[in-house]
Amino acid sequence: MMTVLAATALLSGCALSAEGEDREVSADAEEEAAVGVGPAEPGTLETCEELTTFDFEATQIRQAELIPEGEEENAGEPVGEHCLVSGEMNERTSDADGERYAIGFEMRLPADWAGRFLHQANGGMDGEVVPAMGRFTGGQLEDGLQQGFAILSSDAGHSADQNPLFGMDPQARLDYGYQAVDALTPMAQALIEEAYGRGPDTSYFAGGSNGGRHAMVAASRSADEYDGFLAVAPGFNLPQAAVAQIWGAHQWDQVAEEPGDITTALSAEEREVVAAAILERCDDLDDVEDGIVADSEACQEAFDPQQDVPTCQEERDGTCLSAEQQEVLADVHAGAVDSAGDPIYTSFPFDPGISNEDWGWWTFEASVMLDPMAVGFVFSPEPADPAVLEDLPGYALEMDIDEAAAGISDEGIAGESAMEFMTPPAPYDLSELEAAGSKMMVVHGASDAVFSADDTARWYREVESQHEDARDFVRYFQVPGMAHVEDGVATDQFDGLGALVDWVEHGEAPEHMEATARGEGNPGGVNEELPDDWAADRTRLLCPYPETAHYEEGDPEDAASFSCRKGSG
Repeated sequence: MMTVLAATALLSGCALSAEGEDREVSADAEEEAAVGVGPAEPGTLETCEELTTFDFEATQIRQAELIPEGEEENAGEPVGEHCLVSGEMNERTSDADGERYAIGFEMRLPADWAGRFLHQANGGMDGEVVPAMGRFTGGQLEDGLQQGFAILSSDAGHSADQNPLFGMDPQARLDYGYQAVDALTPMAQALIEEAYGRGPDTSYFAGGSNGGRHAMVAASRSADEYDGFLAVAPGFNLPQAAVAQIWGAHQWDQVAEEPGDITTALSAEEREVVAAAILERCDDLDDVEDGIVADSEACQEAFDPQQDVPTCQEERDGTCLSAEQQEVLADVHAGAVDSAGDPIYTSFPFDPGISNEDWGWWTFEASVMLDPMAVGFVFSPEPADPAVLEDLPGYALEMDIDEAAAGISDEGIAGESAMEFMTPPAPYDLSELEAAGSKMMVVHGASDAVFSADDTARWYREVESQHEDARDFVRYFQVPGMAHVEDGVATDQFDGLGALVDWVEHGEAPEHMEATARGEGNPGGVNEELPDDWAADRTRLLCPYPETAHYEEGDPEDAASFSCRKGSG
């Protein structure tokens, strides 16, 4: 990847001397660098079925076929003709468990190519080659394939049938963490060159949830391989978050009406009561009462669950919370801690999106089903006994939290701890990304119940503390009310990928993004959680942190009536 900055340095003889000392960069070069790497040039698919003979180290192509226009659709529109290529890399038999492992992948190569490559990172525990369509956010009106990207998707080195027991194999742990990305990137770029007669002009990396983690890790480990990174709801401290989820389950079990069944700890009706209390206290902090808490940081200062949520005087009846429930609610949002009071993970912001169905699922179901699998078999130094899979909730609620929290930093069978193979090695030092001229956008919902927007905001503040000009190459956008990746009481439809391309290729830094509510008739799919009193096509500004959207004047359903700024008034 050659940025305009690198190219102009070669042309003008500027940048670094042989001794590594800074030389003066001409004003022309600085101006040229600010406009981006330049637009990618379109290309045409030259071959498809013949790609079954593609020759790359440790790679087998299993399929290459032309998919006609219209066989796939997105948002009611046809996806264009493209070549579907599927295969595997690094096939092996494990010495640890006797299982066959390989990095499964597919690539979709559009007949009308925009000259761009997109590495689509997938979510969850991986294990499935999700169709390489380039869909990352709520109701995308135009996916990556429709935008002309050549797209790669993978299973990160194991199959769905091997979840979570792939954690018994050391290499499978490392592939899941970051090494599958390292192997796939040069292969995908070489296959693109084979298919189009040239390599991509620009390369992008994007994903949501664990895919957002992959993007954050790649931005730290592979900054010079990609021009742009888009991380949505990133679990970049995923081992910590997983332990914190189980810790949270322990807290909620203390107030469960049926001990052992934490779904009875805080009902949907009670969450609506909490949401209403948050709105009562915080809705107008952005200068308009509209069912959205845009100024989240101001809300954390203003809202106190033990003072602002109605307290039950007698039995729980769905209109109040017991004092014990209020205490657990406050503790969980303050962040998980070990028995000595030391932090395990960060805090979570109070947001009216606590009423989201997704918030309840991650808090009361995933915490005793998915997270104990991840902690027990992938993040612990040694994998747990597979017998625990017969009663995951019991295993989770009996887990020694101190031991689990310490274990994610122990080296273990992979030769690296979970915090080493799952997280960015230098999360706050983005010097390599800056030097490469790459750009990074991070988006997170304020009501994400599994990966905290507070952690992402903290990360951005740390990045700013190490880079005077961080805003020049990385920006963070928080989405009020949005659940994990999408949905919730939120305007969750926005074009993050398009904004990133504009920034990378045209130097148009995103001063804001416009987001739309997916009400009745939305072609990207209706969000059933939207309030009845919202306009079906309500729009809002998503602002780069620490700015938030504040109402100025005009129609409160229209983003044009808002501006991005800090503070109120």
